[in-house]
Amino acid sequence: MSYPLRFAIVGCGTIAPTHVDAIAALGSDVAVLTHCCDIDTNRQNEFAGRYELIPSSFADILSNPKIDAVSICTPSGLHAELGAATLAAGKHVITEKPMDISLDACDKLRNAASTSGKTLSVICQHRFDPASQEARDLLENGRLGKIVLIDAQICWYRSQGYYDSAGWRGTWEMDGGGCLMNQGVHTVDLLRWLGGELETVYAQTRTSAHERIAVEDAVSATLTFKNGAIGTITASTAAYPGFPARLSIYGSNGSLIINGDALQTVAIQGEEIIQTAGAFESAIRVASGGTRSVVPGLAVPPTGTAAPANESGAPAWGDAHLTQFKDFVHCCQTGERPLVDGTGARAAVAVVLAVYESARTGQVISMEEFEKTREATS
Repeated sequence: MSYPLRFAIVGCGTIAPTHVDAIAALGSDVAVLTHCCDIDTNRQNEFAGRYELIPSSFADILSNPKIDAVSICTPSGLHAELGAATLAAGKHVITEKPMDISLDACDKLRNAASTSGKTLSVICQHRFDPASQEARDLLENGRLGKIVLIDAQICWYRSQGYYDSAGWRGTWEMDGGGCLMNQGVHTVDLLRWLGGELETVYAQTRTSAHERIAVEDAVSATLTFKNGAIGTITASTAAYPGFPARLSIYGSNGSLIINGDALQTVAIQGEEIIQTAGAFESAIRVASGGTRSVVPGLAVPPTGTAAPANESGAPAWGDAHLTQFKDFVHCCQTGERPLVDGTGARAAVAVVLAVYESARTGQVISMEEFEKTREATS
């Protein structure tokens, strides 16, 4: 397949403009966006006019030989259905998070990718943040020693108006859950990608501050990891006015804290504590002994590696999406495995669903037994 890769967007809602911007930033020699569709034809036509796209039906997008890849920006509960159909039509798929809202649906999408031979990636853009990349490098090189404790906090705020703005928000059928499935899944993905596989979860959930939603707006979970670490997840959409997501990893030889997508602190025994307040690049060089990116194959035209940091040390909104799209386009062209493939994205959904199962039953959930039980009943 030659450049440029030709894209369509399915779903013209809140997140779709971020995908438009990422595709445009790749450069027209790498990718072009030509078509869009949405079940709401008024929204579809307005979106098409705003971005000079061709409004189209989903069926026409699938049958159009001039479309190579589809970006899916629909409600979560439609990701697998639409993604599997797109892959079966011979097109690559990049879909918004979460991968879908059930493991059966995730497996359907993952199997469709395997059968089609096309590339599937799920938006988990925070893996591409400079902070996450360098944290991964530190952990892979054993700089923190034995991991002891991992703490994830997603204390965000969403108004009642947010949930009232679309009928699918706050529903089990399309949202698949509340603050953990929709907002917190990004941090859950990072927690697994950096901290390793989970062994057990024990959780409680509440719907405390919102009306007319069926799902949780507060979660507290305790975790055990296969590497021996213990940990916690705290998530909410009722924490006014909202705070940056935070992931802290503590080891026998050092610690790191990612706060608001910036590597706020790296502390290693025998080395100075590093805080990245406006000095992200130099801090990372000291912390890791270099700036090597752990994402393969990002140097596709236009060239780029990790997303650039702003003055606070955190990437600007959209930078990490752009870097993930670079990875996706590269893998579409080469057949390589994307950093966020179906297997990795499914794992985060499994953790969220195990948290919900624990909250429902009041029991400690073994991730291994959770998977076995699901297989036995599917």
